Amino acid sequence: MKARKEIITFIIKCTAIPAAAVLLLYLLNIPYRKIDDDKYRDLWNLRMLGNQIDHVEIANVGSSHGAYDFTYDELTREGYSCFNFGNVSQTYAYDLALLKEYGEYLDNDCVLFIPVSYFSFNNETVNESEAQALSVKYYHCLSPKNIPDYDLFTDIVTARFPILSAGEDMIQLLPGKLTAFAKEEEGGAPEMDEAAVAEFANRAAARFDRHFNNKDTYFLPEREAQLREVIGYCKERGITPVLITTPFSSYYNDPVPEDFLDRFHSTINQIASDTGVNYYDYSHDDRFMENLALFSDSDHLNEEGADYFMEILEEEIPELKEFLR
Repeated sequence: MKARKEIITFIIKCTAIPAAAVLLLYLLNIPYRKIDDDKYRDLWNLRMLGNQIDHVEIANVGSSHGAYDFTYDELTREGYSCFNFGNVSQTYAYDLALLKEYGEYLDNDCVLFIPVSYFSFNNETVNESEAQALSVKYYHCLSPKNIPDYDLFTDIVTARFPILSAGEDMIQLLPGKLTAFAKEEEGGAPEMDEAAVAEFANRAAARFDRHFNNKDTYFLPEREAQLREVIGYCKERGITPVLITTPFSSYYNDPVPEDFLDRFHSTINQIASDTGVNYYDYSHDDRFMENLALFSDSDHLNEEGADYFMEILEEEIPELKEFLR
C-alpha cells in the first residue's frame, strides 16, 4: 500500500512540475508578446491595409532603398492611396511573399515601383545570423503558406510562443524594466563641414564593404528568377511594375568596378526586355550624386531627398505620369 502511494505521489510530481512550468511560460508569454511585437515596429504599417488603407494605387517594394527613398505624403494629401512595402535587407523572395499576402489591397491598375540595387542579385545580409533574423520577422506578418522556406518550429518559438526564444529580453518582464524602446536615429541633412564629409566618406566605405567584399558571386540566378516572379505576379493582376534604381552618392558609386556595373545593367536590361517592363536608373543622377545634404548616408536619401526624388518621379516616369493624369 505504501509503495502504491509513493508511485502515485511520484506520478503526480512528474505531471505537476511540467504542467506548472508550461503554465508559467504561458502566463509570461502574454505580456512578453507586446515586448516582442515592439521589435518589429517597421512592419506595423502592414496593419493599416484593409483598415485605414484600401485600394492602393501607388506602391513600392524593395529593401532599405525602397523603405527610405519613397515617400508618399504629398500624393496622399492629393487624395491618392499609396503604400510602402519596403524593408531593410528585404529580398525579392519577401517582396513576392508580401504581395501574395496583401496583394488583394492593390488596385488592378496600381503602379508598383520595384527597386533594383547593386546587391539585389546577391544577399545584403552578411552572415547566417543576419539572414535568420531577417526571416524571423516575416513570421509576424505573413501566413505560413507565404513564408519562404517556412519552418514550423521557428513559427512556434518566434511568433506563436516568443517567450521560448526571449533570451536576455525576458528581463524586460521584471518590474520597472518595461521601458520604451530607443527612438531610431532620424535621417536628416548633415552639416557638411570637413569633419562631417570625412564621416560620410567613412560610412560610405563601410557600406561598400558590406555590399561588395567577401562575396562569392554578385549575381545569383535565383535572385534574378525571383525578380521575374515579382514582375510576373504584377502582370497577372494588371499591376504596372516599374524597375528603378534609386539615387546614390558619389561616395558610394566611385568604388564600384566598371565590370560590375556593366554586368549589373546588362542583367536588368535583359530582364526588362524579356518582361516588357521599363527600367529607370537614378544611381548616377547629377541632381543627387554630389548633393550630400539630400542623403542620410551614402546610398539612402533623407526626408528632404526622398521628397525631391518623388517630385522627380512624378515628372519623369511615364507610367506614374499616365496614372496621375
